[in-house]
Amino acid sequence: MIVILLGAPGVGKGTQSENIVKKFSIIQISTGDILRNEVKNQTGLGEKAKTYMEKGELVPDELIIKMIENRISKTDCANGFLLDGFPRTIEQAKSFDQMLEQKGLSLDKVIYIDVNDDEIIERLTLRRVCPTCGAIYHLKNKPPKQDMICDICGSKLVQRSDDIKETVENRLKVFKEHTKPLIDYYEKQGKLSSVSGLGNVDEVFGRISKILGNL
Repeated sequence: MIVILLGAPGVGKGTQSENIVKKFSIIQISTGDILRNEVKNQTGLGEKAKTYMEKGELVPDELIIKMIENRISKTDCANGFLLDGFPRTIEQAKSFDQMLEQKGLSLDKVIYIDVNDDEIIERLTLRRVCPTCGAIYHLKNKPPKQDMICDICGSKLVQRSDDIKETVENRLKVFKEHTKPLIDYYEKQGKLSSVSGLGNVDEVFGRISKILGNL
């Protein structure tokens, strides 16, 4: 099973990806996680990507595509995989289609998680993360027991640079300009299914599971 999860920043793609891979026994490939790890480890790719990510801009296609191709060639992807955060443009989608065709593979389904802008801005600007253990909090929906202190390791929580309101608004603008056309692209291929991203995690996952369970 090869699945793509689409949606603007903050719709819950990461959380739903985890649920999907557990239920359907496939590998999750998150370009966001990979890029953040590259930045944290100060690799060549990470240093190049950092300048784009901090502005809320898209990382250039050639960097992303090379990383994706290397990843899906690994043996743990043999049973299938789910892509979270890729593709983000029509050009990336076409390159990915060509990549799959060359490998004798095909895309099974594209799930689009739909959430309105106001909800997304609240979700992201109120998000705080622990720089030590990676725990994620939300000042309204999942606050730490002690103000700005991680429940798990006691470290001081921080706001990621790409969760600042101005950057979030720019990320949404970039998404609409570059990524929304993907909805039409995959709809024309007959591979797109849209689900509402409102409600709790289980409710959203129930909608997604119903679609993937019919493949």
